[in-house]
Amino acid sequence: MKYIEFGANKQKVSKIALGCMRIPELNVLEIVNLLETSLDAGINFLDIADCYSKGKAESLLGEAFSKQTSLRDNFFLQSKCGIRKDPDLTYYDFSKDYIISCVEGSLKRLNTDHLDCLLLHRPDALMDPSEIGEAFNKLLSDGKVLNFGVSNMNPMQMKYLKSGLDCPICANQVQLSVCHTPMINAGFNTNMDNDPAIMRDGGILEYCKLNGIVVQAWSVMQYGFFKGVFVGSPLYLKLNSVLDKIASELNVSSQVVAIAWVLKVAKLMQAVIGTTKATRVIDSAKAGDIELTRKQWYEIYLAAGNELP
Repeated sequence: MKYIEFGANKQKVSKIALGCMRIPELNVLEIVNLLETSLDAGINFLDIADCYSKGKAESLLGEAFSKQTSLRDNFFLQSKCGIRKDPDLTYYDFSKDYIISCVEGSLKRLNTDHLDCLLLHRPDALMDPSEIGEAFNKLLSDGKVLNFGVSNMNPMQMKYLKSGLDCPICANQVQLSVCHTPMINAGFNTNMDNDPAIMRDGGILEYCKLNGIVVQAWSVMQYGFFKGVFVGSPLYLKLNSVLDKIASELNVSSQVVAIAWVLKVAKLMQAVIGTTKATRVIDSAKAGDIELTRKQWYEIYLAAGNELP
């Protein structure tokens, strides 16, 4: 497993992160097994959010930490907040009091005294950077959160947020897979009169690379917005043919090749896998050990239906 440096303390974290959104499908003993399997495979990063299953995912993970007390100290734990689910409405809330209350709720559910990183979960159009900065400063001074980041924010949103912060933005979690590449397509088609030339994200990859922000890719095996897995899908016959060919050459699965493709996009890159199956964790972790050639990366990109000008 390859590791990158994360946050102010440059903590070593695995390039593969285990996403815990679906752990409510498991019981506590199965979650413990999943976590132990992840550690054995070299994965030391957990990603979760307070809104996953209305807090149940965090509670179950906290029960697993209590069941096997050594687990918490062996993982870099990241959660997210800001998606507010009231009985009558779901919306975004980055107010100071709400951020702090979310963290306190997460810590209680997770049976831990701190988060290694907190991400703001999607942009809040009404966010006040100075107010968010006050929340972050308090959480940091109280030792409840050690690092901060965002998810699904474009460069101008990050710049605006940074205007009120005393701490750096360490990560941006965004959707990226072989079959979801708008942030890459626009760069190839600069000054072209075609749809891929439309810059939909404002240059997220370039901004993160310039500012040392870790790019965390979610839905690395999905096409569209949770429309399905592309590996083995009849909708992507050419892509699967290329993935299978390269997988055979490298003696790994096609899934590993697809994840390795994502990891090659940036040096400070993590792929968040959302599986609840130990066998798939073991397999996916292999992507952290292989390096695709430039030719292989482009062959996969083109096989997904993209074109180069």
